[in-house]
Amino acid sequence: MADSAEDKDLPASAKRRQQARDKGQVTRSRDLGSTLLLVGSAMALYYGGHWFFGDAQRLLQLGLTLPASTGTDAAQAMRLAGRVVLSGVWLLLPMLLLTVVLGTVGSLALGGWVFSLEALTPDLTRLDPIAGLQRVFSMHGLGELGKAALKALVLGTVAVVVLVGQRGALLQLLQLDPKLALVQMGVLCGKAFLWMALATALVAAVDVPMQVFQFNKKLKMSRQDMKDEMRESEGSPEVKQRMRALQRERARRRMMAAVPKADVVVTNPTHYAVALGYEEGRHSAPVVLAMGADAVAARIREVAAEHGVPLVEAPPLARALYRYAELEHEIPATLYNAVALLLAYVYQLRMLPQPPALPQDWAIPRDLDTAPDAPRGSSTAPATATQGN
Repeated sequence: MADSAEDKDLPASAKRRQQARDKGQVTRSRDLGSTLLLVGSAMALYYGGHWFFGDAQRLLQLGLTLPASTGTDAAQAMRLAGRVVLSGVWLLLPMLLLTVVLGTVGSLALGGWVFSLEALTPDLTRLDPIAGLQRVFSMHGLGELGKAALKALVLGTVAVVVLVGQRGALLQLLQLDPKLALVQMGVLCGKAFLWMALATALVAAVDVPMQVFQFNKKLKMSRQDMKDEMRESEGSPEVKQRMRALQRERARRRMMAAVPKADVVVTNPTHYAVALGYEEGRHSAPVVLAMGADAVAARIREVAAEHGVPLVEAPPLARALYRYAELEHEIPATLYNAVALLLAYVYQLRMLPQPPALPQDWAIPRDLDTAPDAPRGSSTAPATATQGN
């Protein structure tokens, strides 16, 4: 059964967040961007308004004050028009650059930079009127409606407070010189614009946490989603089991290929088989080339017999090597004496015309003799040897 929306109570994983980011889905707040844009523009006009309005006044005067010769000289008229246009561009350029920078910063402040071609792919499902109505009357739509109402309330309240606070200054404009009244009017408008822009910060302070909450809620996962993601990341149990089986098979083949290089194979005699090899100058101690139990041990014995590798039945030593040694590693230091005794016997077996007597005391340390029925200490279990063909 598919999980319902109520079942998605687990936070999104890092992989799910990265997948959403690859699709262009990140946390965004339009109110945060508009607040930065409005506050930055208002502060620029408030503190640089004298320069801006002064240049605007001179530009207006330049455009309206035309020499009489421009009526008959088209070239002069074009030069004057180009001068006016160029002056207007230089006047507006700082404000345009400021709005571009503030708009970019506002867009990237929450969510960072994201480039995704998938986000540019047309989605025809958005043209569905029924789906559109569902979005309008959804919780997200109601939240946007409440946010718009809050914005209107805040801006209206601030506008009323600013107008009431500046009513005396507005009435004094009627008594001032027109030029001075125009400058004073610009200052009052800039101050009102600044206060109203700062008021939008209250709306952004509500919108940013709300957008983060809604985005995290949208990405929440159910327990089944978590299981599916883990299965996708780690692979299905069947595939993992098959891979482990293949790895074991490759390790077994590699191990069997190393048996002919062994100096001796010590056996239990039927349960365990461990192949040991030693190269003077390369190894500081004998190395376990192959080891196994039951069927694998039988196969090791068969390969050793086919290639003339001596088989030595020494149950205590075979058990200790199988349990405590590691494949393709040197034997444990606690078994040096026992294995040295074994290799000395194998070398005598190769050199002497008559087989020497097989050691009966392998000097297995007390804590390594794991036979349930064997006495602790030096083992006295019977041992036999078979020399390869």
